[in-house]
Amino acid sequence: MARILIVDDSPSQLMGIRRIVEKLGHQALTAEDGAAGVEAAKREVPDLILMDVVMPNLNGFQATRSITREPTTKHIPVILVTTKDQDTDRVWGMRQGAKAYLTKPFSEEELAETITRYLGGDDGGNDGDSGGDPGPSAA
Repeated sequence: MARILIVDDSPSQLMGIRRIVEKLGHQALTAEDGAAGVEAAKREVPDLILMDVVMPNLNGFQATRSITREPTTKHIPVILVTTKDQDTDRVWGMRQGAKAYLTKPFSEEELAETITRYLGGDDGGNDGDSGGDPGPSAA
């Protein structure tokens, strides 16, 4: 069972993502904005973080950059989960240190596959699966 931090300012999104995470057998931790997400990441050191982008106080890009540059949390894979669907947003998110970028609305299957991929060890890297999305670095 992994510990997954969900950072989203929308109570309905938090509840929906939490339901999927728990259905997969993982423990869900939550934070309601980017600043709280950074603090929770430092305090809880989860196995994975699902991060919204558009939030008050500290947006998901800023929070991701903070988490991925902090020595105690930089090993934690951050997956951006957002309505921002422009290529420039995706590129910017990855440049902040995110391992993946999932656009809302997404299916339960898409989220489950993404979580499984990045909990598989090797820092979410190549788990022997040569198929699927090559990611932005293959462009």
